[in-house]
Amino acid sequence: MSEGNLISFLAIDLGASSGRAMLGTVNNGRLEMDEIHRFPNPMIEVNGRVYWDLFYLYNQIVVSLRETKLRGHQIVSIGIDTWGVDFVCFGADGEPLSMPYSYRDSHTQGAPERFFTKMPKAEVYEKTGIQIMNFNSLFQLHTMYEEGSSIYPLIDKILFIPDALSYLLSGTMVTEYTIASTSQMINPRTKDFEAGLLEVVQLSKEKFAPIVYSGTTIGKISPSVQNLTGQDDIAVIAVAGHDTASAVLAVPAESPHFAYLSSGTWSLMGIESDEPVINEETYALNFTNEGGADGSIRLLKNICGMWLIEQCKKEWEKEGPVTYDKIVTEATKAAPFQCFINPDASCFASPVSMIASIQDYCKQTGQFVPETIGEIARCIYESLALRYKQVLQHFQELATFPIEKLHIIGGGSKNNMLNTFTANAIGLPVVAGPSEATAIGNLLMQAKAAGLITDKNAIRALVRNSVELEIFTPSDTDVWHNQYQRYLEVFQNIQS
Repeated sequence: MSEGNLISFLAIDLGASSGRAMLGTVNNGRLEMDEIHRFPNPMIEVNGRVYWDLFYLYNQIVVSLRETKLRGHQIVSIGIDTWGVDFVCFGADGEPLSMPYSYRDSHTQGAPERFFTKMPKAEVYEKTGIQIMNFNSLFQLHTMYEEGSSIYPLIDKILFIPDALSYLLSGTMVTEYTIASTSQMINPRTKDFEAGLLEVVQLSKEKFAPIVYSGTTIGKISPSVQNLTGQDDIAVIAVAGHDTASAVLAVPAESPHFAYLSSGTWSLMGIESDEPVINEETYALNFTNEGGADGSIRLLKNICGMWLIEQCKKEWEKEGPVTYDKIVTEATKAAPFQCFINPDASCFASPVSMIASIQDYCKQTGQFVPETIGEIARCIYESLALRYKQVLQHFQELATFPIEKLHIIGGGSKNNMLNTFTANAIGLPVVAGPSEATAIGNLLMQAKAAGLITDKNAIRALVRNSVELEIFTPSDTDVWHNQYQRYLEVFQNIQS
């Protein structure tokens, strides 16, 4: 217990570029948070392969636990969420066989097509309901197998990144359902590994730890971690290990009639469903069925998000400091609707120059070519809003309920220009916040494990009571509808 008999928790929220430790305390029906530690999470390139540094991340968690203790905070548990798909291979002695590959490692380029020579694409999707992306865990493992990886025959257990870090803290191996669901190896109907897929990569279910659901207590931190941090034997909780699942748990919705947009480097738009939605339409749209924190299905679509702005910002900063506020200010000054891009076109996935790629796209489609910061940023923001409209229309057709509003969570929820554009484009109210949704979902799942909260609805009510939300009401919808027709012409002109 912490001061005043309040119970506190520590969330470790790891993104693909940085991580942080957030302290959370439930007090009088509100969640109070404090950032304990923030650190970079660099990808490391060695001889053309790209890795994550597992032990560095473990050490940053140890530092976070030690700092929490030094500040006088007493916590009852810790939970870890990360990005999806990546994993660590362990030997029979419980030691990692190598550092984990990053999903941005180039060796999986073309991996799905190689896999489909052994099992048809449609069958893979029917078994998993997961969108086909070259870096999905299934294709990473198939690439390792095909290339004759020296560690492959030695694999005893495969743990996804949050589960691997929880294991290093506790000594207990588990497979948390939401993070496993990103792998393209889980059948969403049975919520278990799909044997037919594992056979193709010469693995069996026994190569994975038992599946557990969000809110399960994995164990206590080991004596070694206690000695390193000064912490008592606090619990390690399997929160929703996939960061998007944790974020969606924290959507402050009052009714189930909503769509969500987790806005960051990626934009992830989706709805919640009691059952997987796997049919010809979702297959054609490449929609994905990932596990929710409460065992539900998150039917969603990955959309390129702030990656476009982030990469442009790096280039602009070569001429001097450029803040995100300045980018928005310049975009406000630029003329509207001069040009559009398809944010998900492959040319924007990892270009040498994002600015040049955007300009080339506009040239190829016979549009105005943006030059200034404001023109380029406005093109990105308007195109994203119209892409959101495009994807949302598909969800409106698939949903068994009317979608009444869009909840935008994550760091992108603080971009009022994009929120305004999105509301105007989709013609529905946009509710922005919380920006710290992932950490909040992590902390409140720990609170549920501690018995402070009963279910998802109670979690969302507590979120509404804890954060300030901003509502954007649509306007100029006729103008945006007309521009959407122009956008579709450009989108259909170049889709890759």
